[in-house]
Amino acid sequence: MTERIYSLLEQTLKQSSPEDLKVLEQLLEGHLEKVKGKGTYIGRLLQLDRKINEEEYRCEVRLPITGLSSNSLQIVHGGVTATVLDSAMGSAAYTAVPKETPLVTSNLNIHYIAPGKGEELTVKAQVVHKGSKTVVVEGEVVRDDGKKVAHATGSFFVLEKK
Repeated sequence: MTERIYSLLEQTLKQSSPEDLKVLEQLLEGHLEKVKGKGTYIGRLLQLDRKINEEEYRCEVRLPITGLSSNSLQIVHGGVTATVLDSAMGSAAYTAVPKETPLVTSNLNIHYIAPGKGEELTVKAQVVHKGSKTVVVEGEVVRDDGKKVAHATGSFFVLEKK
């Protein structure tokens, strides 16, 4: 497997534009951070910066806009926006349940309002209902110029600890 990876890296380095190499650098740095135990693959590959406020059941995530997060229109891909919303909203939901209690997304509803562009997006999530079996969270995505990109609501199902 190592030989295959070296071969792919060699081909990539020869055939890539400077922009492609920036994305490769981001991927490799993110992978290394994950291997070192500094988060999940998604969080580290996208360079997410997460701040959690446990007392207020809130989470804020910053996403730098890079070639990795952009689509062919040079705006943040809607799937990336959804992923970061789900991550921030799930993190907020975790603050509303006892430590080590597993949660899974059971519903995510997103309204896209404006294109994701600029230097970074900020995702803010807040728990709006904490029940014994579900947690409901609201989230929004804002560009660095203050324009709202998306608004979301989500439900998270509380699983039993094993």
